This record gives sequence, structure tokens and C-alpha cells, in this order.
Amino acid sequence: MMMNMVQAINAALRMEMERDPSVVILGEDVGVDGGVFRLTEGLLDRFGADRVIDTPLAEAGISGVAIGMAMNGLRPIAEMQFMGFSYLALNQMINHAARMRNRTRGRITIPLVLRMPYGAGIKALEHHSESTEALYAQIPGLKVVVPSTPLEAKGLLTASIRDPDPVVFLEPTRSYRMLKEEVPDGEYLLPLGKARVVQEGDDITVLGWGAMMPLIQKAVDKVKASVEVIDLRTLSPMDIETVLDSVKRTGRAVVVHEAPRTCGLGAEIAARIYEGAILNMEAPVERVTAPDITIPLPKGEDHYYINERMIIEGMERTMNF
Repeated sequence: MMMNMVQAINAALRMEMERDPSVVILGEDVGVDGGVFRLTEGLLDRFGADRVIDTPLAEAGISGVAIGMAMNGLRPIAEMQFMGFSYLALNQMINHAARMRNRTRGRITIPLVLRMPYGAGIKALEHHSESTEALYAQIPGLKVVVPSTPLEAKGLLTASIRDPDPVVFLEPTRSYRMLKEEVPDGEYLLPLGKARVVQEGDDITVLGWGAMMPLIQKAVDKVKASVEVIDLRTLSPMDIETVLDSVKRTGRAVVVHEAPRTCGLGAEIAARIYEGAILNMEAPVERVTAPDITIPLPKGEDHYYINERMIIEGMERTMNF
């Protein structure tokens, strides 16, 4: 069936709630309104208010309650309306969700999914356009997953819900309704921690995740080079082996992300490439990122957001080094 990302995520939520009665959803406006982007639309009518729970506007409370649910046998899916609102939940996620397995020496796990839209590209305000995935990826005990297409969203979300540990599931806002593709009606899972080679190439490796993938593909189609494209899918744990295998063949790498440059995941990826493939490198790792500024108001977003030209120029700098 042809679906956009909103429909694919809704389908994954519905199927997992039908399959497993311990799966519950909680968050701001997830019930009556069906979520700010309508990702949970129809689930309240289907499963009732005991399993689709509208909460107060209290992100720390949402995450804390979800952790308690997970400790007591449920599989909560907690929604933050936007990534910029989730920082209030960081204390709960860092000090409790991420550490409970280690703290109890494996007696208690936290099968929790923390869902949230992230990223710019839709002319929203700054707290609605954050891309701070590196904050979550640095926390031991949390998995961080980012889909790039409707098919990827269904498979990765299903796997995240079934995972025994906490997963931060970041949904690229710009991609919610950008495209439709064929998505299986039935059960569909993709493995966490495994990158996807979107296309093979010999001259240069370009990698990204989430909303950057369509931009990367458009840029790659305009350059005269054999480009290998990698979608990381899971930022933590990162599938660096797939990246290194590619870079050892191509000798060149470009990392694209919409988060600010300083301490962004591009820096970590570059470091791992140097550690594992420096003798194969023909040029320094190129990073195409947002600048180190607060996300501008809508009129300035086009000057801030990653575009095809920036990616093409990054590839050209690497190829011409």
C-alpha cells in the first residue's frame, strides 16, 4: 500500500498495539486530537483512553511516567510534541531510562520508545525545528533511531517498540508528508544498529540520515562521479563497520547533517573514519552541516538549512583535494 511517513508510523503503532496489549501510547494531544501531526489519529477510538493517554503539558512527567510503566511490565510509547520540548525530559532519560538495566544488573529493563519530530525545513519556530540528536546519541544505554522514508519508518519503529531497551525515535518533520512509497500492510521489521547502503559507488562515500537523505540523493544525481550513499538509520549504536568498508574502497567521505557543526555527529563519524581507515583516505572527511547558530525565524530558514548546492560543493571539495 502506498503510504507517506505519517501513515506508515500510524500503521506501525496500530499493528503493535493490536499484537501486544502491553503497548500503550502517552503524550500531549495524542488521543482526542490524534497528535499535532496526526500520527496517532484513530488510535484512541480503536484502543480506548486506557491505552492512548492524553497527558498534561509536562515533558518530565511524560517521560517519568513512561519509565515507571516500562519498569512494571508495559511497553510505553511516549511522544514529545517537538524535539525542542524534550530537553525537560533529559533528566529522566539520562538518569533513569538509560541506566536502569545497569543499575539493577539486568533485573529491570526499560522497553520504552520516546518518539519526537525533529529538524527544520518546514518554516516552524526555533523550538519546533531542533536537530540535537548528538545529545541523545552520547548517552550510554539509549538507542537513537532515525528513519528516512515511510518504509524505513514502519520497519524501524516496529523494531524499536519490540526492543527491550529505551529507544529515542526521531522523526524528520520535513519528511512526514514529503513522499509516498509502497509499504507492506502486514508485519515489517528492520534491524536496529544496521546502516543501509542506498546505492553503491567507487569514487566517494556520502552518508547521512533522516531528512538529509532525499537531499543527498538529489545532489548525488547531479555530480559526475560514482557515489556510494549510506543511510545510517541508527545513530547509536552506530554501524561504523558499513561506513568503514565503504570508505576503504572509495577513499573519500562526506557526512551531511542538519545539526550545528560543533560536536555534531559528523565529528564523531570523521574521528572513527580516521581511526579505522586513515591509510585508505585520499582526502580529509568533509562535513556539510548547519552553522553554529540558533535556528533562525522562518524568513531566514532558507539561508540556514542544508541544500543540494551545499552537498554538491562538499563533494567537489573532497574530489578535488
